[in-house]
Amino acid sequence: MRSGDVTLDEARRFLPDAVALRRSLHARPEIGLHLPQTQQLLLEALDGLGLDVRTGRRLSSVTATLDGPREGPVVLLRADMDALPLTEATGLDFASRVPGAMHACGHDAHMAMLVAAARLLAARRDDLAGRVVFMFQPGEEGHHGARHMIDEGLLAGDGREVGAAFALHVMPGLPSGGLWLRPGPQMAASDKVRIVVRGRGGHASSPHTACDPVPVACEVVLALQTAVTRTVGVSDPAVLTVSTLSAGSMPGIIPETVDLAGTLRTLSRETRAQVHETIARVARGVAEAHGATAEVSIEQGYPVTRNDPAFTDFVLRTAARVLGAEHVHVLPAPAMTAEDFSYVLDAVPGALAFLGACPPGLEPGHAPALHSDRADIDEDALAAGIACHAAVALHRLGAATEERVS
Repeated sequence: MRSGDVTLDEARRFLPDAVALRRSLHARPEIGLHLPQTQQLLLEALDGLGLDVRTGRRLSSVTATLDGPREGPVVLLRADMDALPLTEATGLDFASRVPGAMHACGHDAHMAMLVAAARLLAARRDDLAGRVVFMFQPGEEGHHGARHMIDEGLLAGDGREVGAAFALHVMPGLPSGGLWLRPGPQMAASDKVRIVVRGRGGHASSPHTACDPVPVACEVVLALQTAVTRTVGVSDPAVLTVSTLSAGSMPGIIPETVDLAGTLRTLSRETRAQVHETIARVARGVAEAHGATAEVSIEQGYPVTRNDPAFTDFVLRTAARVLGAEHVHVLPAPAMTAEDFSYVLDAVPGALAFLGACPPGLEPGHAPALHSDRADIDEDALAAGIACHAAVALHRLGAATEERVS
């Protein structure tokens, strides 16, 4: 063990305060880009650490910087802040007190870990040759919060550009305290797909006098599933799910239109563009074959969350020193969920890693998943996250110079 290493025991000293902050945040969730209560809790938690703390101009973000006594690179550590539009059903003592809002994706834990890492690193400021930027971002759940923060100058600061970035995401479906990541795609790009199939309405007793869009829309859904599986290679996959179908108002009326909506997940720009074209071509072609029309619109969401190979290797080695090699794993395949930390990783080399946080008494495969109204985590796992955040920063900024990456 070198003098510059972070230990789990060191991180555990910050665990009680991290758990208390997590529970306070969990009880008061806010949704979207404007999170005034959450922002205030973070400002209070960061007060007194000697950080340069700034808030967003158009959103409730918090950016805090910690400078070491010597010049060096800049590393960014990130936590997301927003909750989901769910009514909580966990029964926890600190469950959400806000109807229709819940921290069901672990963002409360992400904030608590990063505040604790800031406290740990502030106490070891003299070990830093460079700068740590602590990024607390609202609007991760579909609101492009990271992109907005970048637009406000997050990565440029006062002229010292961020050179690397790291984020953690808790996963109740993985064994508690372990770390998982992979080089290349870690999470998918996500797009919203909408198709309006337009026919000709009429009386349901006489479908031959109308152009019924309902069976056409059903055929479009089936044709799209076949088209994706038969045109996209398994080594660069795509997932297209049509999750809503809306049509009609009464049993006796053939409707004029059917609305289809769903999501597309891909792992490369090339496949993303190819499937966009396939969706439009197949939907329009099926509709035309039946004398109907199909209007296709695709709203591009987050890009692929792509881990830099060299930085990923650095994180794997750093985490193995902190957690033990048996608790650090190369993720065998990407997750098809999406993340707006992808905007940061598109701009600078870095990595996002999954932190196992299966609640006590449950098996990882049976724990309620993220985005469930029963989602919960093992709070003891926060110590591993605190340690990994701090170790990545310390080793990147010179506490163990042989571990630095360019």
